Amino acid sequence: MMDGWSQRPRHATGKELDAMPTAIITGELPDDLNRCLGLKHLNLSNNLIGGVLNICSLTNLKTLDVSQNRFEGRISMSFPATCGKLTTLNISSNNLRGSITVLFNNCSSLKYVDLSLNRFSGPVSQGMAGLVQFNAAENDLTGNISLNMFPEGCKLQFLDISGNHLFGNLPNSIANCSGLTYLSIWGNSFDGKIPPGIGTIPGLEKLILGSNNFSREMPHELMNCTALKYLDISGNNFGGEVQGLFGKLRSLTNLKLHSNKYTHGIVSSGILRLPKLTMLDLSLNWFTGELPTEVSSMTSIKYLVLAHNNFYGQIPPVYGQLVQLQVLDLSYNNLSGGVPADIGNLSSLLVLMLAGNQLSGEIPKEIGNCTSLLWLNLAGNKLSGQIPPEISGIGSNPTPTFVRNQKDAVQLEIGTKKCLSLMRWIPLGYPGFNYVESEMSLKDCRDLEDRILKGYGIVKPPSLQPCIILGYVRFSRNLLSGHIPPMVSAMRNFHLLLLDDNLLSGVLPSEICQMPLVALNVSRNVFSGAIPSEIGRMILLEILDLSFNNFSNGLPPSLNQLFKLNKFNVSYNPLLSGNVSSTGQLSTFDEQSFLGDPLLSFRFADYGPHLDSNEDEFSTEGTEGHPAIEETIMVSVIAFIVFFFATFVIREYHNLMYVYLCYKTQMCEYEDLWRFVTLELCNHVKKLEK
Repeated sequence: MMDGWSQRPRHATGKELDAMPTAIITGELPDDLNRCLGLKHLNLSNNLIGGVLNICSLTNLKTLDVSQNRFEGRISMSFPATCGKLTTLNISSNNLRGSITVLFNNCSSLKYVDLSLNRFSGPVSQGMAGLVQFNAAENDLTGNISLNMFPEGCKLQFLDISGNHLFGNLPNSIANCSGLTYLSIWGNSFDGKIPPGIGTIPGLEKLILGSNNFSREMPHELMNCTALKYLDISGNNFGGEVQGLFGKLRSLTNLKLHSNKYTHGIVSSGILRLPKLTMLDLSLNWFTGELPTEVSSMTSIKYLVLAHNNFYGQIPPVYGQLVQLQVLDLSYNNLSGGVPADIGNLSSLLVLMLAGNQLSGEIPKEIGNCTSLLWLNLAGNKLSGQIPPEISGIGSNPTPTFVRNQKDAVQLEIGTKKCLSLMRWIPLGYPGFNYVESEMSLKDCRDLEDRILKGYGIVKPPSLQPCIILGYVRFSRNLLSGHIPPMVSAMRNFHLLLLDDNLLSGVLPSEICQMPLVALNVSRNVFSGAIPSEIGRMILLEILDLSFNNFSNGLPPSLNQLFKLNKFNVSYNPLLSGNVSSTGQLSTFDEQSFLGDPLLSFRFADYGPHLDSNEDEFSTEGTEGHPAIEETIMVSVIAFIVFFFATFVIREYHNLMYVYLCYKTQMCEYEDLWRFVTLELCNHVKKLEK
């Protein structure tokens, strides 16, 4: 039986059964379904139906859609004998297997077939002469493509056999499919030359040949594809210079050439002069030299991805003239100099990735003019100075950019399978982003990118409703100093603030608690003072890392109200004191969250009755004749000295290097540092003596 069947609106006249979900159907197909001999249309898509797909008696079916379910095993061997009237078959996104070689031999009426995201094997079927659409992406198909697959009079308009194990040459007979508009053979092992016959298909709009082993020679016939808008020929390891043919495809709007081991030719190929180009991905190549200033002529460019190359020098200020730009990814190069203030001209910018370079200087205050900017990653550079108060302006009004993207009927997409771009853009391991680390299908990646660029968010956790975005700021592993500006309270579209491994100091501003954060990481800085009790109001918080700082006083009781908190770390704050509550949320964390905090007590009940709140924790009144109390004080002082210096030593190397550089460049006096250490030590000893 199928659970939930009675809860569903359904249309069953004896000819149609449409069970589109309002409540999910589970279980297996009932045997009685095979008695509906007159059934012509069956739609059970987007459910959780499992078991064997057995509909062998439904010989009058014209359309069958059981996509997005959990069917498994082989399709009934009697299927070819019962599909004579079937025109549309969609069994995608299940766990079906078996060979498709003769599966459709007797299905003479079939026009539209979708077998994608299953485990079908064997060579591609040859019985597809009348098909208009065939999708067998992401299966286990093997072998080569025979000439007979594309006979004369081929009616195919859509062909997707990506993500399989096909090999050999792609036959030139593909030219017989003159009505093709979409062709994807991505992620196979095709080799040899790209067939020139592709160039005789006048209406071809989308051509995806990435992740194969094609030779670098491009057929000049491609210039005849005047309708071609999207070309992905990434991951073929061409090497050398970018082919000049690409610069002659004037109709292109999207060009993906990542992972090809190119070393030069960005300018000479002419690709920067393509008048309609909105997306260019040259990441994961071997380009060197300075970033090309010629991009300033790309008035239509929206997505520019140059990550993971060997570019050096400064970011050209002319990049700030690309007013249509929504994604700028220059991460993981060897860029130096400062972040140009001209970036502030990019009011449509959604994603700015500059991580993993050698950038220095201060974060320009003009970045606050980027009112659409929601994903900002400057981690792993040498940026210094204070975080500008103007940072509070980023992401304050992304709506106009999202509305423009939502009006685009075409699916927006940047990456391919494995979500290469997304894996750079999002902070993996943090709430809301975890599932992207798992294996995702090509369709999943496309859908996810589309959601991001249209403002529908990465996920919609129930705890964040009605929030539809998960913006974040990541300044980790830099040399930023000074205070966190209280104006961050205005950043209401951001849910992750990652400032770890810097030289930030002062108190943690209570205003930070007005951000709807799910993760806050300020570890490995020089923060001091009390942990703000207002943090207890951040009810969405799941990760809180305050480790390796100089926070003092006790843990605020309000932290016990953070019921979603599942990662908590205040280790190596040697001035923290008091007791860790034995009840509430903090009691769910073990000693690994409190390492290097000698003045914190984990088992207060073992040390006798609780002192009154107005009594000193380490009172020495009447200690004469009480050596145990004197010994406790001495142990505490010694422990403090040890852990105070351990904190300085254990910090990441760049903190110590900063002191060294300051001394070498006379930016600060080395003696002042030791004067500060000595003063803090003496003050704490005096406090204990009192």
